[in-house]
Amino acid sequence: MEAWKESQLKQLALAKGMETAYPMLLSFAENLGFNYCGIAVTQPHFEKAILPLQINNYPENWNAQYEEENYESIDPVKAHCLNSVLPILWEQNVFTKTTEIWQALKENQMQHGWSQAYHHEKSGLRSIISLARKNCSISPLELYEHYGYIFYAACLFCELYVRSTPMLAKTGQPRLSPRELEVLQLSAKGKTAYEISRILSLSERTVNYHVQNVIEKFNVCNKISAVIAASRAGLI
Repeated sequence: MEAWKESQLKQLALAKGMETAYPMLLSFAENLGFNYCGIAVTQPHFEKAILPLQINNYPENWNAQYEEENYESIDPVKAHCLNSVLPILWEQNVFTKTTEIWQALKENQMQHGWSQAYHHEKSGLRSIISLARKNCSISPLELYEHYGYIFYAACLFCELYVRSTPMLAKTGQPRLSPRELEVLQLSAKGKTAYEISRILSLSERTVNYHVQNVIEKFNVCNKISAVIAASRAGLI
């Protein structure tokens, strides 16, 4: 990972609220070569349970038209993201049944874009990060290079939203076994699975098994997120 990407993602992981996290995400998107960046968090199966989040720097005309024309109800990109964590490019063939949305994207110079979702299974939340720019289509190679970063960012925003929403945060913290806690504490110190296996006299496979259990218990996307979640919960 390039140094600036690692640095910005670490800052994003430590953000305390949406008001500080979004500017970091926008800066990251701009450094990737995009003019526009949006984050949406919703709970599709429990629409009345939470207040959906929408933050973006899209053109005012686009935001107004999207709301006035109720594009949300027919948006194929959103429909895809609510049901899949695979990235989706904003291409003309995606909008064959909603040509008015594609035309509006072109009029606002936003047709070169893509969206990435993360699904928080425990809460039912869906976070969607969308990036767009005025010129230059997005190649498969570029999408491949950026996918992991944006998926991780979507995961972080979803976790941040859960922590900042009382009715979601009060579900309780997971219970870790003594061994899982040991592995997590050593991971927090920067130890690799191999190093932890030597320290605890375990096989590397067993260490990875405990790490995966912790990731699943915290319902996060990787070891770094698990360490951050455990730290914020006061477990390490």
